[in-house]
Amino acid sequence: MRSRVLSGMRPTGALHLGHYHGALKNWVRLQDDHDCFFFVADWHALTTHYEDRSIIEKSVYEMVTDWIAAGLDPDRATIFIQSRLPEHAELFTLLAMGTPLGWLERMPTYKDQIEKLKDKDLATYGFLGYPLLQAADILIYKAAHVPVGEDQAPHVEITREVARRFNHLYGRAPDHEQRVAAALAKLSKDDQRYLDKQRKAYGQDGKAEALAKGEALVRKQQAAAVLDADETELLLGHLKGSGKSVLTEPDVLLTETSKLPGLDGDKMSKSRGNTIAMRDSPEVVTQKIRGMKTDPQRARRTDPGDPERCPVWQFHQVYTDGPTREWVQQGCKTAGIGCLDCKQPVIEAVIKEQQPWRERAEAYLANPKQLHWIVEAGTERARTVARQTMKDVRNAMGLNY
Repeated sequence: MRSRVLSGMRPTGALHLGHYHGALKNWVRLQDDHDCFFFVADWHALTTHYEDRSIIEKSVYEMVTDWIAAGLDPDRATIFIQSRLPEHAELFTLLAMGTPLGWLERMPTYKDQIEKLKDKDLATYGFLGYPLLQAADILIYKAAHVPVGEDQAPHVEITREVARRFNHLYGRAPDHEQRVAAALAKLSKDDQRYLDKQRKAYGQDGKAEALAKGEALVRKQQAAAVLDADETELLLGHLKGSGKSVLTEPDVLLTETSKLPGLDGDKMSKSRGNTIAMRDSPEVVTQKIRGMKTDPQRARRTDPGDPERCPVWQFHQVYTDGPTREWVQQGCKTAGIGCLDCKQPVIEAVIKEQQPWRERAEAYLANPKQLHWIVEAGTERARTVARQTMKDVRNAMGLNY
């Protein structure tokens, strides 16, 4: 059975090369080996832009068009819209009842975003609570992995803490201890001692290796039909010091990303106006790259330069091969080539990469209803999973009356 991966993006409209190399390229690769769920995080867009709703709908479908153009296959990945699934909001609300306020206030991105977005009033519950909504987005699909860059890892960690706390609070039936004892009694004395040793090593020192050893023993006993599914869940929770795992603690899946600067050398961002869109025409791409900033110390064609000071060099590191980069290094440092000469291989490589994207997008631009149907079908697939999780959550919390 393939492990489940979940990730999402805020709807920002048509995507640029930074989005592709920072996340989307990895998504396309993951769908080959994992059960992938990718969602449009339109509620998250409202946490910082709650007063500007006019462009959200258009942005949603422009973004999904780029996802499919880049290679996401609706037959291999579930593509859906967050706001179409009220189950996300229900789980968010229920998790909020037991999540300490301090967990949200200590998020590194909380103060950082308030500082960066001083022009916006972010003293809202929605903005403070968005890491918990993000946790609900992940937990409702019982995702095993969340692909993120290092800067987003704290969001996955708080999701793990929320799941652990929920399982501790609600994963224990009134006769929990007796049921654990009965499950343990099915194991041999040696296996019981071994399991207890691994449980203590994990509980006292947090040793992941000890947890893995204990889990392997429990799974082995399940495979040998010594334990049934419920007993297995009980002992896996017992190992972690929690109750039954109603919600799955996801692992961080650190992604290899190619850092691509904007046309001005800063981070590629629409707000800076320094992007190359995934579906820009060849003429626009040529114009944008030819106009890129270069080494500021190379004022004239005859001045030697240093590629390390030039944003175009970072494009070479993503788009061109070893011999081309050697040619750039040599030619720039000796003034043997001009900046336009240096940019030409990048222009050609970007246009070549974009060609299949534009071709795939054409079918959906010509028939928007087909795109809407894909999102509708993905949303219904996601709803089936979300409803089952909420049934488990309500049962655990005693809300199944």
